Amino acid sequence: MTVKVILVRHGQTEWNKIERFRGRYNIPLNQTGIDQATKTGIRISNKWKPIAIYSSPMGRAMQTAVKIAEFCKQPVFPCDGLNDIDYGEWQGLTPEEVNRQWPDLLKVWYEMPEMAYIPGGESLTQVRERAMASIMELCQKHPDSNLVLVSHTVVIRMILLAILGAGKDHFWRISQEPCAINVFEVQNNQYRLVSFNDTCHLD
Repeated sequence: MTVKVILVRHGQTEWNKIERFRGRYNIPLNQTGIDQATKTGIRISNKWKPIAIYSSPMGRAMQTAVKIAEFCKQPVFPCDGLNDIDYGEWQGLTPEEVNRQWPDLLKVWYEMPEMAYIPGGESLTQVRERAMASIMELCQKHPDSNLVLVSHTVVIRMILLAILGAGKDHFWRISQEPCAINVFEVQNNQYRLVSFNDTCHLD
């Protein structure tokens, strides 16, 4: 049983153009993001022909997934395990605003993210556990299939680190652009990364 997972970051929003802790804020795609999602849908439908599309319930992710679904002719299902990190009290703030109240915690986030505790929010360990649990559940539900999962940069980074067997301390060493495509295979509970942060379809 081999499942090919096409893992996609959502398209651009206005908040992607500045550094801000987005998390569970529901920000829609901007026109660039809509165009990116369209190009992503065309590439995925031409190359992989998935049998199902699952998405974070956040609007920007669902918009991206729905646009992909237009070309793939498949339904979109919300998946809580793919939801963005809960930034708690940092949600919606810029790093400068966070630094005024939690300078020590912000320093930990940027220098030792695996140790970061965000007030009222999630840890990277919690994000990884729920995301990987959802992936295993979906792979068991759709054996020998191609699946599209649409999520967010923090969640995708944690998924990629998990399938590579790398520690959370490598969090900042992975790039993830809007509407980047990552592909990995799952067979007998083992993972094989095929490609990551692929944006050639957006050129």
